[in-house]
Amino acid sequence: MKRNHSSHHHQNHHNNHHNPPRKWLIIPTLTISLLLFFIFIILLPYSKPSSSSLSSENPSFTAHLNLPKLPKFAYLLTGTKGEVSQLKRVLQAIYHPRNYYLLHLDLEASSEERIELAKYVKSEKVFGVFGNVMVVGKGDLVTYKGPTMIASTLHSVALFLKRVGDWDWFVNLSASDYPLFSQDG
Repeated sequence: MKRNHSSHHHQNHHNNHHNPPRKWLIIPTLTISLLLFFIFIILLPYSKPSSSSLSSENPSFTAHLNLPKLPKFAYLLTGTKGEVSQLKRVLQAIYHPRNYYLLHLDLEASSEERIELAKYVKSEKVFGVFGNVMVVGKGDLVTYKGPTMIASTLHSVALFLKRVGDWDWFVNLSASDYPLFSQDG
């Protein structure tokens, strides 16, 4: 009998060692909750417009909300042979007049595909109005398991910095990517 009792005691001790009492989780949870509460309280005055700015005497109250500057994105959209229509589809889905777009077909794409893409960009009136869509004339060699992909991305970043410097975020998408919702959404 004693032997079974000792074995049972050892097993309980072993189980307690791997499953600490849950009451110790209260302190970290409470600390995180209080921290989030104080952050919310501190940021609350910045998230609501003042009542005077919403007065009916001032119909253009949105200019007085002190909203943060909206970010501008620099999108690199890359594709390869046979992906022109997919590249167009991604561009249409993510396009916003505030952002910049660089379309790149790699070296495997034909010159006809590059011309088709360039013609498409020129034919879309909204792209011409805002002048924010560019097409790379000569594609880079891109092997998807090597440094050429990084070199092509860095080349694109350099083009964005040279041509348009007022962007905040760089996003690299391929022709097979597709957004789940719009930027404004």
